[in-house]
Amino acid sequence: MTIEKDFFRQVMGQFATGVSVVTTSSKGTMAGLTVNAFCSVSLDPPLVLICVDLSSTTLPSIRESGVFAVNILTNEQERLSQCFATSTPERYEYFCHADYHAAATGSPILDGVLAFIDTRVVAEYPAGDHVIFLGQVVAMGTDGRAVFADEEVTANTNLTEYADKTTDTDTLPLTYYRGHYRHLTYEYSKPSLAK
Repeated sequence: MTIEKDFFRQVMGQFATGVSVVTTSSKGTMAGLTVNAFCSVSLDPPLVLICVDLSSTTLPSIRESGVFAVNILTNEQERLSQCFATSTPERYEYFCHADYHAAATGSPILDGVLAFIDTRVVAEYPAGDHVIFLGQVVAMGTDGRAVFADEEVTANTNLTEYADKTTDTDTLPLTYYRGHYRHLTYEYSKPSLAK
């Protein structure tokens, strides 16, 4: 018995995920792709992972640059997610007309995102038809606050506008569930377990 790809997608679609755009810059050219296979791995040192399809046009850029940023999208950035998920001139030639700044690595930090994580690749692992990249966090930010692992790097950033933009507390993440974009609501909210 074999596992059917379509049924595997259907089963995995039962797990709601956040939506993010992974960006990088290699030899002066920006690249990005929409991902939902992203998670934190370690607190000490701070590590995250992303999974990238072997056929992705962004894969060579991440390998070449050795850096990537994860841009966690708000529920108002569905258009960006769709653009970075398609093969169009808008994506490849115009970077989806996205406004951005740089943090530590030079990877584009998209304006208006809920949060960002800027990383340096520390490992790459084969994973079937995908590649797993492990990135060590060198900068991150949310709610108008950005922090850097190396204070000297802050001199190279142009994130000054980011510090002036506090995310509205009513801003929610863009989510994906059962093959569709979803929007969370504050109608039901309950504190998580005590830490």
